[in-house]
Amino acid sequence: QVQLEESGGGLAQPGGSLRLSCAASGSPFAFYSMAWYRQAPGKQRELVALITGESTNYLDSVKGRFTISRDNAEKTVYLQMKNLKPEDTAVYYCNAVVITGTKYEYWGQGTQVTVSS
Repeated sequence: QVQLEESGGGLAQPGGSLRLSCAASGSPFAFYSMAWYRQAPGKQRELVALITGESTNYLDSVKGRFTISRDNAEKTVYLQMKNLKPEDTAVYYCNAVVITGTKYEYWGQGTQVTVSS
């Protein structure tokens, strides 16, 4: 059973920084991609950042402020968030995809990020 465990959320002031971590366990296969999504109250879940191999993609509103990275050996993905804004407030979810003929998608339980003065 694949499990994704997020950590690093919390309260930050506008302009501050937080670093999210997501540790994966239970998968005998390498992850094709890992990503961070977020969902703010009353809004749909949206893709924040995606890493596939060495390629990364970002939501336009976080470009230049957020950086996604992964440690394949540790099966961990990180999201470094800088210059945080109140509109970044949301529950952040880790996502991982395994492709072995069939696509399997896994989600973490989420970690709250609140940006407020």
